[in-house]
Amino acid sequence: MFPKLLNSPDLGILLFRLYVGLAMAFAHGISKIPPSDQFISGVEALGFPIPVLFAWAAGLAEFVGGLLIAVGLTTRYASFGLGFTMAVAAFGRHGADPFKLQELSLFYLFSCVLLIFCGAGKFSLDRIVLKK
Repeated sequence: MFPKLLNSPDLGILLFRLYVGLAMAFAHGISKIPPSDQFISGVEALGFPIPVLFAWAAGLAEFVGGLLIAVGLTTRYASFGLGFTMAVAAFGRHGADPFKLQELSLFYLFSCVLLIFCGAGKFSLDRIVLKK
C-alpha cells in the first residue's frame, strides 16, 4: 500500500533522531554553553557537588549529545547521557511541578530510552562506523 521507503522503520528513526537531537541541541543545549550563573545556581540548588562541573556536563549532554543523536553517532551513549540529564530535570528540577511543566523533560527522557533500546537505525553514522 505504501511505497517501500515510507514503510521503513529506519527512515522513521532517522526523522525522529533528527528532530529530537536538533531540537535539544539548538532549543535547549546551546544556551547552556557556557553555563550561566543562574543555571549553575540551579544545579547547586539540586544538591550536586561541584555545580560548575555538573552544569557544564548538563549543557554538553544537551548540546553535543543532541548533535550526536541527530547524526546517529554513539547514539546509545549520547542518549544515556541526555536521558540522565532529562531525568534530573523531570524529577529533580520539576519534581514538585504539575505534569505540564514536567512533560517536555519526560518527552526527551523517553525519547532517549527509545533510542537506547532501538539504536540509531540504518541511516546513521553508527552503522557506517560499526560497519553493520
